[in-house]
Amino acid sequence: MTLPADALIRTEGLRLDRGGQRVLWDIDLTLRRGEVVTIVGPNGSGKTTLLRLLIGALVPTAGRLRRAPGLRLGYVPQKLRLDPTLPLTVDRFLGLPRRVPADAAARALQRVGMAGAAGRQVAALSGGQTQRVMLARALLGAPDLLILDEATQGLDQPGEAAFYRLIDEVRRTLGCGVLMVSHDLHVVMSASDRVICLNGHICCEGAPQAVSDAPEYRALFGIGTGGALALYQHAHDHHHDHGHEHDHGHGHDHDHGPAHARPDTDSEGADSEGTVSEGAGFEGAGR
Repeated sequence: MTLPADALIRTEGLRLDRGGQRVLWDIDLTLRRGEVVTIVGPNGSGKTTLLRLLIGALVPTAGRLRRAPGLRLGYVPQKLRLDPTLPLTVDRFLGLPRRVPADAAARALQRVGMAGAAGRQVAALSGGQTQRVMLARALLGAPDLLILDEATQGLDQPGEAAFYRLIDEVRRTLGCGVLMVSHDLHVVMSASDRVICLNGHICCEGAPQAVSDAPEYRALFGIGTGGALALYQHAHDHHHDHGHEHDHGHGHDHDHGPAHARPDTDSEGADSEGTVSEGAGFEGAGR
């Protein structure tokens, strides 16, 4: 399997079986530098499991997976699990498990809008500030691919929009690829170049508008909810359709964050928690 010049990760026929059950199958995808790709799907659809396969935390049962040589990965989990009584400053958090130069930490914090926060206690940060600090930590390794697993869950709408604007700025500045998992479908449609609809297999993928019009997508998410999602008409009805249509257009608008999942679940909320003992991303994966 050849890897195109701009590709960071490519898979063909990727499959994962666990406990005698088929969890993922027929996964063909390519992640490219400079592209924002979002994976959507219902709970239990394999989103977090796919992320873990891509970074090498799980070994596929079948199929092929190739990463660019020396690929550096940065990771932002859904939330940080931290003992509030633990005295831990932002600069010390950025230096776990290995210390980083103070100037590098300062640059990372400035990049995410948290300049001057190095001496603050992590436990005292707001949800949005904590996500920005975790993003700064992921950026310390100058990642080629930034991975965000439900990284905006728990943020209000303004905080969510601000975080996605920041991700887009990081993508444009660093030229890295971005892979997100999200339930916020209305934001996904604005923040992504390409959307992958997953339910064990890839039901459909392509430019946001093309995916929102795809029969497979509508079968999975429904056609009527109202409110903030009215434009894209999503509901959480599920009909499993084995259709697999690909549209690779790139119309988009940028107006605008792998965990150690429990082995027998794919509950993205529960499985996407960072701890203070984790590394600053996954810089070494794929080498």
